[in-house]
Amino acid sequence: MIPVFDGHNDYLQRAVAAGPAADDLWLNGDGSGHMDLPRLKAGGMVGGFFAIWIPARDNPNGAAAAAAMENPPYALPLAGEIDHDSALPHAFEQAAALYRMERTGTLDVVRSAKGIRDSIAAGRIAAILHIEGAEAIRDMDALHLWHQAGLRSLGPVWSRPTVFGHGVPFEYPGGPDQGPGLTAAGRDLIRECNRLRIMIDLSHLNEAGFNDVAALSDAPLVASHSCVHALCTTPRNLTDRQLRVIADSGGLVGLNYGVSFLNADGRRVPFKGFDPILRHLDHMLAILGEDGVALGSDFDGALMPADLPDAAALPALTQAMLDHGYGESLTRKIASENWIGVLERTWGG
Repeated sequence: MIPVFDGHNDYLQRAVAAGPAADDLWLNGDGSGHMDLPRLKAGGMVGGFFAIWIPARDNPNGAAAAAAMENPPYALPLAGEIDHDSALPHAFEQAAALYRMERTGTLDVVRSAKGIRDSIAAGRIAAILHIEGAEAIRDMDALHLWHQAGLRSLGPVWSRPTVFGHGVPFEYPGGPDQGPGLTAAGRDLIRECNRLRIMIDLSHLNEAGFNDVAALSDAPLVASHSCVHALCTTPRNLTDRQLRVIADSGGLVGLNYGVSFLNADGRRVPFKGFDPILRHLDHMLAILGEDGVALGSDFDGALMPADLPDAAALPALTQAMLDHGYGESLTRKIASENWIGVLERTWGG
């Protein structure tokens, strides 16, 4: 089985919602969502980025939004900016859920590339603490505190604005060139992340913010869970120019499995087989090269393809890559080795 190291999941929200049953949900699963320990083991998923994400108190989307995404064109409203004091308790709950998972002895919260390798070798899940949308970070002192708590990857925004910058909306068709760049606080955040060697995640960030990070950062540029705009014209996907900028930095893009980012017509409808995934991977490889492409599932945060319904189905994806002609060496790079490599270059060791 080819091991998979994954660029993004939203499992921690499910863990928090499970409350006292969180250990049983992780250790045994309940058939819901996309991942739990048994399904990770069955699919060969050896680790990944576990995201802290703050839910909006009044979500303007829901069933109506899902229906709209099934029949483009669509343009979905987003909740407004979430203040720090409202965000912090949610972030603490999700971080605590990840450390509770570590206490089961089946997972390690890792802080280095060596830690990833050691955890995998010991048969445990190597988990990176990631924050998606930095509402829970008030200032640079708080960033240092989160770093001490294990934070090693940070996206300045989800799609809604933060005090640091602006994201892209959920719409089809549309492009990422929407809104202003990073704020002064956002530029300070990028510089301090560089000093601390926290990976900066460009997924969800608008194009002006992307350009600001590219100008400021001395680390490889990374988008943890994004696809190709030339093949699906949603603002969440990266243009060829953005892909070239990432390639020039020695960075990486993790392919998102969410069907609305893969389908050429932007529809949020599951497809059979793996052709859309392979088209996006082919395009990424042509620009980013063999060391710049990885996987970023968005498990428990997006609608999956029919033949990739959860983590247990990952061997079908890697087999499709092999059947497509990638060969075992390239497939292993995309599935896990490229993530570990870019983190080693970002974190150092």
